[in-house]
Amino acid sequence: MAPNTSNSSGYNTPDSSLESVLPIHPTAARRPHAIVVQSENTSYTDDYITAQYQNRGADVTVSNGQYIINPTVQNVQFRTKRAPAKTGLMMIGIGGNNGTTLCSTILANRHNIIWHTKNGVQQPNYIGSLLRASTVRIGTEPGTGKEVHVPVSDVLPMVHPNDLVLGGWDISGMRMDKAMFRAKVLDYDLQRQVAPHMELLGSPLPSIYYPDFIAANQEARADNLIPGTDKQAHLEHIRADIRRFKQDNELDRAVIFWTANTERYSDIIPGVNDTADNLLAAIKSSHSEVSPSTLFAVAAILEGEPFVNGAPQNTFVPGVIDLAERHKSFIGGDDLKSGQTKLKSVFAEFLVNAGIKPLSIASYNHLGNNDGHNLSAERQFKSKEISKSSVVDDMVNANRLLFKAPEIGEKGVPVGKGEHPDHIVVIKYVPAVGDSKRAIDEYYSEIFCGGRSTINIFNECEDSLLATPLILDLTILTELLTRVQYRNDTNAEFSPLYSVLSLLSYMLKAPLVKPGTEVVNSLNRQRNALEAFLKACIGLENNNDLLLETRIW
Repeated sequence: MAPNTSNSSGYNTPDSSLESVLPIHPTAARRPHAIVVQSENTSYTDDYITAQYQNRGADVTVSNGQYIINPTVQNVQFRTKRAPAKTGLMMIGIGGNNGTTLCSTILANRHNIIWHTKNGVQQPNYIGSLLRASTVRIGTEPGTGKEVHVPVSDVLPMVHPNDLVLGGWDISGMRMDKAMFRAKVLDYDLQRQVAPHMELLGSPLPSIYYPDFIAANQEARADNLIPGTDKQAHLEHIRADIRRFKQDNELDRAVIFWTANTERYSDIIPGVNDTADNLLAAIKSSHSEVSPSTLFAVAAILEGEPFVNGAPQNTFVPGVIDLAERHKSFIGGDDLKSGQTKLKSVFAEFLVNAGIKPLSIASYNHLGNNDGHNLSAERQFKSKEISKSSVVDDMVNANRLLFKAPEIGEKGVPVGKGEHPDHIVVIKYVPAVGDSKRAIDEYYSEIFCGGRSTINIFNECEDSLLATPLILDLTILTELLTRVQYRNDTNAEFSPLYSVLSLLSYMLKAPLVKPGTEVVNSLNRQRNALEAFLKACIGLENNNDLLLETRIW
């Protein structure tokens, strides 16, 4: 089989010999869509799937202890472009553990590389991907009532991971095959076989390095840098990289993805990063509080390409959100939710919904990869601590029988958060364990009549092998959401979705949402929202777990 083609820009295009199996451009050999909805609410053309949907809700007014409820219905029409864009994924930090793992595993899947482990022969797969390895219920078989489940990726046309064109930047100029060996994530036999394909990726594009934002222990890696200190020049350089990447690979879309080291939090300063205009002016003046991740986000927005932040820092300062709204560009984040926090968002909800009162949640984990090395610095750890600590807030706010509400101060403004479990997060760097992260959680709760319950959970995982499928899902969902438009009773013309892609929340620890709206951290609610949206785009209602047919004569 012929190797992947490559060029001098540090990225690759899929092997042309695979076109009969894995089309480079999804429209070149598009198979009929797996799901066809026969309904007056759904119509199909060669270009679009159009669906009518009724968004049902309720307005609630509280008066003298009584809840007055007025059901509401909003008519919405969704239009989804059927052909996925030819999509590139440009990662900032492509030479790190996540970046090299993603590239090597896509190449292993693309070339069907089979390798040996101590447990036997292993084939490549996309286990861990919500889109490629999980299903949704779409209805029941007539007569038998047997439930029918389909892959999530079949609900709407989506990019296949194997078709992504790979590229990106890194402050380390190590060639991609060498960087993969440095990461020590994959089995050696897989590394050995995929190395020739990784070698063809060449070296990452030079990146920007502002030492104040990441740990000092990363300085030794910083040998592949865009020169100078002029942040406006850096912005233009990155924008040119994106344009060249798209042009050289004949791409319709490039998703820009931050998977580099965690930065310290940026200070929010009025007149500097609080509005789009102020932020652009701050970049021109090379203001010290403009972070590398914010600069990459601005570059993506100005180029009309989506940007996803996979780390916990506050990349999306108010000026970035303002700029994205102005350009109707798409942004999403923050921080990949892969293991401990994902479990916490399920387990804490289970306790609260069961009427059990968590008094404290103590989370400890240690790891030895470069992410752990960077997080050993106090300011970088603080970013991670903030993203991990808010994960139970919405569950607490939903049950004021267990947790006292905040006191109401002057002018009806709540004071503080109200009663809340003690929530402690500890991360330690232990080089010996490498990418294998160990996590311990203790849930200490009040139960019936003053009793106490303690539940301890120990989790061990290969950190990057949990994170990589999330990067793929976020990229593919982001591309899909750029193809969805809507109109409702107040909008006569079809419009793109709102710039902040909160539907990505399932994969993120600290979901970015539309300013002024509440954050949902419950994993079940996040999954239900995504599933309901995908179904709405083909004119289906979400799952009806009432199963009324089984409960009446």
